[in-house]
Amino acid sequence: MPDKRRLVVLAALLAFAAGARAVRAADAAPGASPAPAAAQRLTLADAVARASGHAPAVTLADLRQRESAARADQSRGALLPSLKGEVSDVDRTFNLKTFGISFPSIPGQPGFADLQGPVQDFEARVKVSQTVFSASDWMHWHASQVGVEASRGDRGATGEASAENAALAYLRAARAEALVDARRADVDIAEQLAGLAESQQKAGVAPAIDVTRARTQLAASRVAALSAVNTLDRAEIDLARALGQDPASRFALADSLGESLGASGAPAEPEAAVAFAVAHRPDLSAEEARLRRARAERGAISAERLPRLDVAGDWGASGEHAADALNTRTVSVALTMPLLDGGRREGRISEQTALLGESEVRARDLRDQIAADVRGALLDLDTGHQQIALARERLTLADQELAQARERFVNGVAGNIEVINAQSSLIQARDEEIAARFATAVARVHLARAAGVVQTVR
Repeated sequence: MPDKRRLVVLAALLAFAAGARAVRAADAAPGASPAPAAAQRLTLADAVARASGHAPAVTLADLRQRESAARADQSRGALLPSLKGEVSDVDRTFNLKTFGISFPSIPGQPGFADLQGPVQDFEARVKVSQTVFSASDWMHWHASQVGVEASRGDRGATGEASAENAALAYLRAARAEALVDARRADVDIAEQLAGLAESQQKAGVAPAIDVTRARTQLAASRVAALSAVNTLDRAEIDLARALGQDPASRFALADSLGESLGASGAPAEPEAAVAFAVAHRPDLSAEEARLRRARAERGAISAERLPRLDVAGDWGASGEHAADALNTRTVSVALTMPLLDGGRREGRISEQTALLGESEVRARDLRDQIAADVRGALLDLDTGHQQIALARERLTLADQELAQARERFVNGVAGNIEVINAQSSLIQARDEEIAARFATAVARVHLARAAGVVQTVR
């Protein structure tokens, strides 16, 4: 008996261990369902701030701005002193024939051997050089600084674009939430009407077809509700991507499609809004900086015709060996005057002139596009306000229509086909009212983007 008990205990322990391993394996399996992530509370302003500061596109723009600043530092190096030290100890032999000269020999004496050496040479020197005057180098450095301004404007434009993308993704998620609520309300009404049709049939005042219609409408409402939930899940994935977060992130939207969602600091009057946008659009600032840079680069190339003045010096010890080295120095002043470079400079000036013309065209076209963007957004915003008013009026009428059709069906005056039609009208009215609120909020975001202040959207 003791042996049997030990066997039973051992079997139980083995079974427990196997079960524990199975549980751990299931938890570690690739297909295992992870614990649901906690939903993050998120406002529209939060989404805009995160995207404008941390979206991948913004991070790349920050890096490009750093690259531009580094190039400006490199360009400035041409105007700063250069200092270097050199130490060399040379042991050399050489062949006289490589000089191409035949050295005569003294009659009766052997000639010079071809191989000469070794020759010792020790040098330890410090060399310094400084450009005293170079208009071209100075103007190239100024052009590179303007390039930093252009990259700063590009970074601002990227931040605006990322903020707009996040704001629109947030609005789509808010619309999806509103549609989920609407579909749930549709299911509730469909369940009530299906119950009413069954009651009317039991009372003998409604045919079976009315019950079938009501149940069909209920099934359709449930399918639509399921589709709305799927749309909301996908909208949250898109929102996470717009924010540069893990697609598995989930959000609890703090803002709904209200009257002022998407509002910003953009003016509401067309002329004021256009003037405001011209002053605040970062992409226009970037293009104007590129225009100034092209002009500065052309001037720098033209300045290469001017003479430049450089000074240089080196100090150190020179000798056959380090022990017998003597202090020596060299000081030089050089004036360089370019005369002819085969026409390459003129070709570069012509190329830069063409680039300057391109930048002028782009800047002028961008100003016109800004005015078109602002005016178009204001038109959409005005239309959105009107659509909201009309959609709400229709929603009220559709609600009344459903109530009246339901009353007629209860009183036996009409079949429930009127109720089904009224319910369909109510569904369409709800969708149109949500679409109108969404379109108005989108128009506000587009206006903020056109004015260059999308990062103030709230």
